[in-house]
Amino acid sequence: MPTSAELVWLLAGVAKSDVAAFERLYAATRAKLYGVVLGIVQGPALAGEVLQDAYLAIWTAAPRFDPVHATPMTWMVAIARAHAIAAARRTGAIVIDMEADPDADASEDRTDAAEAESADAADPPAARVASEALKRLLAGLGRLEPDRQRMLLLAYFSGTARTALAAEFDRPVDTIRTQLRHALADLREFLGNE
Repeated sequence: MPTSAELVWLLAGVAKSDVAAFERLYAATRAKLYGVVLGIVQGPALAGEVLQDAYLAIWTAAPRFDPVHATPMTWMVAIARAHAIAAARRTGAIVIDMEADPDADASEDRTDAAEAESADAADPPAARVASEALKRLLAGLGRLEPDRQRMLLLAYFSGTARTALAAEFDRPVDTIRTQLRHALADLREFLGNE
């Protein structure tokens, strides 16, 4: 596991859309975040989907990370936990991890997340960067086919489960996953070329 300073450095690279930094961050933290998610949701398939969603959120939120307010791992765990809890509420697939200390991690994660949010609100340059990133993201979404746009927005903005997307688009779940992966790759390519 890299040190906290190394994770800060990797997150700074991710904030600049550095795919290599993201891959290193993913490789270094995947096991920890997967364990967090699996402690909340039921089953490895759902945990894998939630983890994918969490890393997409980490990718998009990396410019807002501030090491003064939270350690990188605490910040990423807070994101993964939030996505896992949302998925568990949507699907009813919740597991109670009897080994976890609910007070220690949860209160620390809530405090760090709240501090990070309030720091972003008080930092106009950060808000401007986030606004510019949002404009780029929307421009990238605009280049996708309408079905892929809708699918991405339902999956990653609304939090629609892959099975619900399969029913909505009348396609098998594996096809939905593949199409989401391709749409994300197209979006990343556009964002990387801009």
